[in-house]
Amino acid sequence: MKLLFEISKKGHFCDLLPELDVPEAMPAEDLARGIALDLPELSEVELSRHYTRLMKRTFGVNSGFYPLGSCTMKYNPRINEDMASLQGFRDVHPLQPVETVQGCLAVLAETEKALCEITGMDAVTFQPAAGAHGEFVGVMLIKAYHRSRNDLKRTKIIVPDAAHGTNPASAAMAGFTVVNIPSNAHGCVDIEKLKEAVDDETAGLMLTNPNTVGLFDPNILEITQIVHDAGGLNYYDGANLNAVMGIVRPGDMGFDVVHLNLHKTFSTPHGGGGPGSGPVGCKAILKDFLPECQVINDGNKYLFEKPAQSIGNVKAFYGNFLVVVRALTYICTLGSEGIRDAAVQAVVNANYMRCQLSDYYDVAYDEICMHEFVLTLQDIKDKYGVTALDVAKALLDNGIHPPTMYFPLIVHEALMLEPTETESKETMDEVIEVFRKIRVVIETDAASLHDMPKTTPVRRLDEVSAARNPRLKY
Repeated sequence: MKLLFEISKKGHFCDLLPELDVPEAMPAEDLARGIALDLPELSEVELSRHYTRLMKRTFGVNSGFYPLGSCTMKYNPRINEDMASLQGFRDVHPLQPVETVQGCLAVLAETEKALCEITGMDAVTFQPAAGAHGEFVGVMLIKAYHRSRNDLKRTKIIVPDAAHGTNPASAAMAGFTVVNIPSNAHGCVDIEKLKEAVDDETAGLMLTNPNTVGLFDPNILEITQIVHDAGGLNYYDGANLNAVMGIVRPGDMGFDVVHLNLHKTFSTPHGGGGPGSGPVGCKAILKDFLPECQVINDGNKYLFEKPAQSIGNVKAFYGNFLVVVRALTYICTLGSEGIRDAAVQAVVNANYMRCQLSDYYDVAYDEICMHEFVLTLQDIKDKYGVTALDVAKALLDNGIHPPTMYFPLIVHEALMLEPTETESKETMDEVIEVFRKIRVVIETDAASLHDMPKTTPVRRLDEVSAARNPRLKY
């Protein structure tokens, strides 16, 4: 497929601007470019066709099954887009007087109220622009809390070995020393190792529950209490909230701060470089440290307020507002019962696929899971020389987006699947049949899998060379 610059032809254009009706004002000569801006020249038809071709090559939740584990690639309802397109939301300016954007502030206030109810927190900030950004903010709140008490010796954050990779990265970026603890034989936190790790230097624990192998830790109350007894705080990575929303709340599990991925749990667009939203909720003890731009109601109107000991702004203004509009639309559409039903269906779907696929592949922890489960292809690799990557590439030839590969690191040759609540039984049955056929190929013609995919626009790439020697310029 050609790039825009390759399609470009001198003299082609698609701008039909009205005649200038104000005095022309040019920048000073010392501010002007020395070299003309190099942009492609295309007609509107050429431009439209280019992006249509790109769209047809892009795989998303609207294209087919997208079982990306721990990422909750659920369908984004069109009503969300309708609400975010309303002129009163779409066309506001962040510097408008608050008196002129009371509806927008009401959206932020109502969404904060809903998320507090769902998570068991007391306050929420919408400034963070993504999940990892939210992690960093949450850890900074923990740091500010200990500093406010002059408890400066608390420099360690405990992170389980099955955590998302952004957890230790966020803790390190905030200036903490990361203490890694292993999982037990059941894929959950090793309580004895946790007890050994906590001391008077423990600032907090970062944990997601259900965890990365899709299991709800049965010892969660003991885990959070151990950290609290040591004087630390508990941070909840909300990546897997989709499995428990409306059923159990992080605040009731003993967590003090939580980040949410609106794109994972509340059906807003996912990835692609943004805009995203990773709001952070916290208990009352951390409320005074939240970023600026907290919405309050003085009885007559909504206002912005700066918390007393705020860690400062972490993004311009109040975050990506239209993403919040989409999330509130989803919450209001489903209501309290619908939110709970979505979580229940996510768990039912994951367990249905786990049970069906266990006839053909080894499940790393073959017990009742939550929203996701992990296959291990180590035995297949040992017997047939077929890797998790080979199976993932074979799925592409069948029109299925591959699941998460080689994660978590505690499972060898891992494929992590999350069907989400928006997939039907019929779709899952079709996918299960594809996995069955791939297993037959593994046993009868394993070598052919090394050449897949064979039907996609781009064949298998040399991923090692691409990572080590990326071509960043055309």
